[in-house]
Amino acid sequence: MSFKKRALLPPLIILVAIGLVVVLGMMRSEMPMRSTERPAVLVEVQQAEPQDINLLVSGQGNVKPKHTTSLIAQVSGQITEIATNFQNGGFFNKGDVLVKVDSRDYEVALQSAKANLAQAKAALAEESARAEVAREEWESLQLGEIPDLGLRKPQVASAVAAMQSAEAAVAKAQRDLDRTVIRAPFAGVLQSKNVDLGQYVNVSSQIAEMLGTEIAEVRVPLSDRDLAYLNLPDSAQTSDFPEVRLTSQVAGQMYHWQGRLVRSEGVLDSSSRVIYGVVEVRDPYNRAGQTHERVLRFGRFVALEIEGVFVENVYRIPRYALTTDGNVWLVDSDRRLQRQHVEVLRAEENHVIVNQGLKPGDNVVLTQLSNALPSMKVRLPGDPLPEQMEGPSDSGEPTEVSNETTETSADE
Repeated sequence: MSFKKRALLPPLIILVAIGLVVVLGMMRSEMPMRSTERPAVLVEVQQAEPQDINLLVSGQGNVKPKHTTSLIAQVSGQITEIATNFQNGGFFNKGDVLVKVDSRDYEVALQSAKANLAQAKAALAEESARAEVAREEWESLQLGEIPDLGLRKPQVASAVAAMQSAEAAVAKAQRDLDRTVIRAPFAGVLQSKNVDLGQYVNVSSQIAEMLGTEIAEVRVPLSDRDLAYLNLPDSAQTSDFPEVRLTSQVAGQMYHWQGRLVRSEGVLDSSSRVIYGVVEVRDPYNRAGQTHERVLRFGRFVALEIEGVFVENVYRIPRYALTTDGNVWLVDSDRRLQRQHVEVLRAEENHVIVNQGLKPGDNVVLTQLSNALPSMKVRLPGDPLPEQMEGPSDSGEPTEVSNETTETSADE
């Protein structure tokens, strides 16, 4: 009988231990459960605000002088005098003397022409006196109507013609003498000189190349799309030209100049299918004063921003906020994404101008979202993070679990 009791004791101990473990497990408080829900994505937004702006049309081109001329010798002779700054890069005002040609032969020619003129005048006076004497004699004889030959009219006419020819010769000699002094036709800078002191020049010899510094021009290509946003001036317009901002880097620093779009060349380029507009910049070399922050030299490559048409109630947003299908993402009052189609009026380098699809106060998403979906929950800067969710317990408070384990000795 005692053997049977001993055989039942181990299974009984095991059952009691299992029961105790189950009871202790039921009495233990539940561990706090963390929520598996991920927090909403943080996005950056820009609030849409309507603006009234002038659209800008971008372009680029090289700065060139409006007036360029080759100075040509109109008389021949030896160069006897040159200006001190008659050299490449020398500046001149209108009327300044550049070069003088030996004028002695032309002074003699002028004196000779004047002498011939004096003789012609004397001959005319003599013929006029003879005609007057002939008229008086003919009237005294009372022979009727006086013929032209009797009044010496042909001789007088010949003397008049000779005097006029002598006057023309004097004028030509005077012009030739004046042309021995070559002057600047306008205010400008000498690009290149082709003669020097003591050199002999012939008629039509090139003296120098001169560039006008009063006005600089930039030819800018304009496409049909650009023309849609410009008030291109016509040939009769004399004012209200669109303003243009020119930008270029000089010695590692960005500088700006102001100009105006004054005209177009009027003909489409057959190869590029663009029309060229002409931008003028006055006093590019600051010769009339501190017109510009820095001198705008001929030959410099510049970027241009041309003032376009005036538009109202449009929105400027970054280009990267626009999706490839022409939509933007908006954040509504519930912090959920909404897809919105917009109409782009003008695309700029870094922004787009939207005229339809947005309302004042719309929150346009700027953050690039790879898996954005409508009604997706998002957070804005400054929104609090969602609190961690915890599982409820029977007592309403978490219960500490003892590290002690209940063990049943095999000896029990």
